Amino acid sequence: MITLNLNGQDKELDIAPDMPLLWALRDVAEMTGTKYGCGMALCGACTVHVDGQPTRACITPVSMLVGKKVTTIEAVGEGEVGKAVQEAWRKLDVVQCGYCQSGQIMAATALLAGNRKPSDADIDAAMSGNICRCATYVRIRAAIHEAAGQLA
Repeated sequence: MITLNLNGQDKELDIAPDMPLLWALRDVAEMTGTKYGCGMALCGACTVHVDGQPTRACITPVSMLVGKKVTTIEAVGEGEVGKAVQEAWRKLDVVQCGYCQSGQIMAATALLAGNRKPSDADIDAAMSGNICRCATYVRIRAAIHEAAGQLA
């Protein structure tokens, strides 16, 4: 048994210590908002926050997370920044297919938590590891600026 703090609650999971967090979330904890994309930390679809930092769940073993706080897309909107990001995403109709968007929102929230007035270059750098097959990058950038404005 491994105890993980998921979205503010300690959960005991009967899993192997080397299981990637993505599969612990999806298959054991039944939290399916975090998506599988590439399995190699290249696309960003599986992005979650570990102690506030964007982290790729597909390559992070659960043993590294004991004693840390994991936040997923299911709870990111409970915070001021995450709520602003989600509202901006809806307002600007960012989503097309939607598959990558939980990872995009998690990365954008981490960016705005540390930088409330990001430039386009800041946004591009923070979001560069998150791939959108529908190419909604212009709307993603606009939504991050919109959320920053809401937070100002």
